[in-house]
Formats: sequence, C-alpha cells, structure tokens
Amino acid sequence: MAGHSQFKNIMHRKGKQDAQKARMFAKFAREITVAAKSGTPDPEMNPRLRLAIQGARAENMPKDNIERAIKKALGNDGENYDAVRYEGYGPGGVAIIVEALTDNRNRTGGAVRAWFTKYGGNLGTTGQVSHMFQHVGEITFKADAANADAMLEAGIDAGADDVETDSDGHLVTCSFDTLGSTAGALEARFGSPTSVKAVWKPNLTTPVDHDKAETILKLLGALEEDDDVQQVFSNVEVDEATMAKLTG
Repeated sequence: MAGHSQFKNIMHRKGKQDAQKARMFAKFAREITVAAKSGTPDPEMNPRLRLAIQGARAENMPKDNIERAIKKALGNDGENYDAVRYEGYGPGGVAIIVEALTDNRNRTGGAVRAWFTKYGGNLGTTGQVSHMFQHVGEITFKADAANADAMLEAGIDAGADDVETDSDGHLVTCSFDTLGSTAGALEARFGSPTSVKAVWKPNLTTPVDHDKAETILKLLGALEEDDDVQQVFSNVEVDEATMAKLTG
C-alpha cells in the first residue's frame, strides 16, 4: 500500500469519529463558500462549486450545511480565503503536499512549517515535490454499486482514465479537469459515490521503516487537524508487516 490514503484510514479508526466528521464538514463548507464566491452560486454554472458539493454529498454532509455554506458566500461576510499549496519532505525523504484555504497566509504558513519542523521534516518551495505527483480526480463507489464490467464500461463512457475494482469497491480515476463531469455521469447511472475528490497521486513511492512511518503518521495527522488545511498527500510506502503493527 502507498500514499496518504492508508494513513487516513488509520486516523479514522483511531480518532474520535464525531470530531473528525465535524472538522471534515467545516472544511467542505469552507471550500463550498470559496467556490460560490469565485463565480456564480449555481453549481450547474460553476464547475468548482459543483465539484465541492459532489465531494460533500459523497461524505454525507447534510443538505442544510451545504445550503448554509452557499448562503454565506452570498452574504458577503468579509471572509476571503486564498488557496495555498505547501510542499516539502518528511522523515525518510517522503514527499508531502499540503493544500490549504486561508485568510491569513502568515498564520497558516507558520503553522505548517512548525509541524514539518517538529516531526523532522523540511518545508520547501512550491513546485519542489509536486512534479513527483499527478493531479487527478478520484471517484469511489461501494462494491455493490455495480459489477466490474459495468463500472468499467460506464467509466470509459464518462471519460475516465482508469477503473480499478476489488472486494472493497470501485476506484475511478480521471483527469482533474474532467472530475466534475465524470463524477456526474457516474452518479446519474449508479447513484451517489462514496467519495469525489481531486488528489495528488504519486508517480513513485518512498519506502520507510516502522519508526519513520510512525513519525510520518503523526506529521500527516497534525497537518490534517489544522483548521486551514484542506487536504494532505504523500508518497510514503509502508510494507504490510509495518502497517499491521501501526494499526494493531
């Protein structure tokens, strides 16, 4: 297993689910508000807003929360957020990308740098590690949403680049630019997906031992919990034996 998704699964199991859900909904709400402010509040006419709503719905964010986030944008409450990407290395040379929405770049940049430093990492400059990743869209469905052939056929028709199916479900990968339209086409056929998100997918992974993996987990977890941080990605690779110890 490789990438940040495995660590995210650990954090969901180990953490307090209610607190995590509240934090996740708050981040979705911020993205929806920013997206609505960046263009029209109509998701049919605003691709960024449509994508933000698709992602929130896939994680079961209540409709009232979504509508409240859109209304907040219309209210012109004075909050203006900038999208910022931070890049650097964690222990063992693991590449890390942090995406944030902030109304204070100094505060957010200082906090992100502090977490990297605390856990033996090094925050670099924008572009330092992103060339090691592909910016793509990922859409997931439960295994019972369709059989493998049907999902593959629908994915191809919807413009997907790849479809993977196993006992856990279906993973549809597409270009970042077509994520909204691909997710919409698949949702119309199979119902709501379990997740819709833009991700940084590593081209190459960096293997680490148990000690470094544990430290990286703490670093990624601390970054995830920062209120300004929207998403965190890495190219870490952990073998099955080490993963079993971390999750045991």
